Amino acid sequence: MIIIIWLLAFAVAITIHEAAHAWMADRLGDPTPRLMGRLSLNPIVHYDPVGTTLLLGLVILRAFGVPVIPFGWAKPVRFDPYNLKNPRRDTAMISLAGPAANLVLATILSLLLRLTLSPFSPLNFLSAAFYPFIILNVALAIFNLIPIHPLDGGKVLVGLLPGKEAREADIFLSRYGILLLLFLIFPFGGISIMNLVISPLINFVLNLLIPGSLAI
Repeated sequence: MIIIIWLLAFAVAITIHEAAHAWMADRLGDPTPRLMGRLSLNPIVHYDPVGTTLLLGLVILRAFGVPVIPFGWAKPVRFDPYNLKNPRRDTAMISLAGPAANLVLATILSLLLRLTLSPFSPLNFLSAAFYPFIILNVALAIFNLIPIHPLDGGKVLVGLLPGKEAREADIFLSRYGILLLLFLIFPFGGISIMNLVISPLINFVLNLLIPGSLAI
């Protein structure tokens, strides 16, 4: 039963993330995601053969108690910057929408979890089902906010920098982003830099949202 809950949480997290990207692009004037069918809550349309499969595998390991950080990506939402009024700023907003949606959902689920944990709640038996949803949404949001291409954080960083610095950062991250990401993920001495840096941040947010101490 627990594996089914983790898989449902996985589907919800990636679907909300990508649909939020598409929704923001549509709101900012670019119909491309809508025309490509990405304004959808169907997880199949957001599936990426590499990134989503990687995330799915880590989610399954996590469901069986292996202490891994669930990370990965879904099929990127395509948009046309020429349809945006302020391409650099709007691109950052589109990129930020995905992690923001995950954190908003995790916060809402945290409030519902507290209601189910009440000894007077008739839904107390549902409390355990909330944990995978909160964990995956927080982990996916924070991982994607790492300021490296092709993650959302790279585009957010470029959108925040002044013009000249933004162009230089974009060129550098487009050229070396994948290598930097692999360097962060690759375990040195049995532990990765990402695990050292990202795990404490994820745990900090989870400890705010979930009653009691929780570590991943």
